[in-house]
Amino acid sequence: MASIAEELGVSVTTVSKVLNGRPDVAPDTRERVEAGLARHQYRRRPKRRALKGQIDLVFHQLNSVWSMEIIRGVDSVASAARIEVVLSQLGGAHRPSDEWLDGVLDRRPLGVLFVLCGLSQAQQQRLRRQRIPFVVVDTDGETSASVPVVGSNNWDGGLLATRHLLELGHRRIAVVSGPRDVLCSRARVAGFRVAHDEAGLPVDPDLVRYGTFYVNAGYEHGMDLLTRTDRPTAIFAGSDLQALGVIRAARRLGLDIPGDLSVVGYDNVPAAAWIDPALTTVHQPLSDMAAVATQTLLDLARGLDVAVNRIDLANELVVRESTAPPRKPPGGRATVTPAAPGGRPPLREEAR
Repeated sequence: MASIAEELGVSVTTVSKVLNGRPDVAPDTRERVEAGLARHQYRRRPKRRALKGQIDLVFHQLNSVWSMEIIRGVDSVASAARIEVVLSQLGGAHRPSDEWLDGVLDRRPLGVLFVLCGLSQAQQQRLRRQRIPFVVVDTDGETSASVPVVGSNNWDGGLLATRHLLELGHRRIAVVSGPRDVLCSRARVAGFRVAHDEAGLPVDPDLVRYGTFYVNAGYEHGMDLLTRTDRPTAIFAGSDLQALGVIRAARRLGLDIPGDLSVVGYDNVPAAAWIDPALTTVHQPLSDMAAVATQTLLDLARGLDVAVNRIDLANELVVRESTAPPRKPPGGRATVTPAAPGGRPPLREEAR
């Protein structure tokens, strides 16, 4: 289903709706999906037994539009299956307490979805002994091969964002990522470094920052970076919320975006297209990630085997108005070292 969705440029949820005869799909889209299913000789799995009960959806922290996109994806699958969702959060922790797990075992849900958090080995064994399956969405760190994980290619996202800025001519680029101990944060910074390596350019370690994925981290790091005498001409933020903080800092300092500073975000939350200037960002398919993870969890609850335990959906760069070539210095010409030749990143241009 994921392969067919990528080939046709639709979401996995749309393919699922066509397969299940849902009416809320445009006729031309339905026709294209049905033709793709026939072309790939897709065969339905044997009819699955009906499930009754609820699933637990657990966030490490629940306080952003990012979380709402995950909830939307979970609900699209759970509501169609008439499964209730119990929502909880860990107050910023990436591991639940044993007391929290006791409550889950008492409720005996069909399964548990963990978002940017997970279980210790001992906690995993407790759930497995009770035959309660669990799936991780956007894992916070390395997970065992036996733990089903659905995420996106964060390394590639960092590469796409940085390549875009380098191709515009920026040579002094900062990155503000999330927590250093979170896998997706490190992966995005790794992609940032590889893009520089491709271009034959060094990375200034003072321009690599870690914090949280929220606005305050973007603002604080933005103020620090942009008050330097050798300030960067572009900043790649690890989330759209961080990017909002960077933009606030730039405006507080009287800098024009994108004239004085280009900014790239990450996630492509709905607000990214509406801020001024509209934000160039890496589109992370949050809703689709959550939908695939929920379907995987329900399959496990039915006793079905999953084909693979690690699924990474593709990201793409959405180019809007917050990025532009660096401004030429007064009275002189900008000198730009061309990047090394290589593959161009896929771009999704939006009408301006």
